[in-house]
Amino acid sequence: MKTAGCCFFDLFFTLIKPEYFPDMSENEVLGLGIEEWEAYAEDKALYHKRAGGLVMEETKIMEDITRLLPMQVSPLQQKELLRQRKARMRHALRNVDGRILEMLEQLKLSGRKLCLISNADVIDCMYWKESPLFPCFDKALFSCCEKLLKSDVRIYQRAMQYMNCTPEQSIFIGDGGSGELRGAKNAGMKTVFTEYLERKPEEQRRELMKEADWYITDIWELPGIVSKG
Repeated sequence: MKTAGCCFFDLFFTLIKPEYFPDMSENEVLGLGIEEWEAYAEDKALYHKRAGGLVMEETKIMEDITRLLPMQVSPLQQKELLRQRKARMRHALRNVDGRILEMLEQLKLSGRKLCLISNADVIDCMYWKESPLFPCFDKALFSCCEKLLKSDVRIYQRAMQYMNCTPEQSIFIGDGGSGELRGAKNAGMKTVFTEYLERKPEEQRRELMKEADWYITDIWELPGIVSKG
């Protein structure tokens, strides 16, 4: 039996934005600026390791990050860094833009299935079931659990298999990070590049436009695109 079409969503900077707030700001534990902290915390090699499921212990994730820092980090600081990072991710997942939730509900009412495909480590996704996004989705694939990251075409293919839909029935929506739009197109999906939660630098935007079938700045443009796509 042929299923209704499916919308596949990215998570970070598409549906949620893990912003830094007081008492949810790891960088302040070490007296670093956010950009300086993220240069270490988002180190590409370490991120691929943990988001690829090779490191599944939250304390080990933080130890690996702090090992890169040009300073000594005490056990007490390690504990506080982890506490604040977890608090920040939990806050982002629990405090979702109401317009996004309404839009997802509209897509479900139209008969579309919804599936999440997210590059995430165990800290990033540990509070997923507390999120108001959780009941909106039929399935969620997190890279650390799947042992595959976007833009590997296999994670999109796996998601479509779970959802019992073909590439022709599939639309992927994301902010373009990690080459995700290119990966979705390689899997045969149509793609929507969204800047609803965050605007990209002009040069990056131009490049991402090449990988997108549609471009939106307002998340409520999406139901109209989906109905035609």
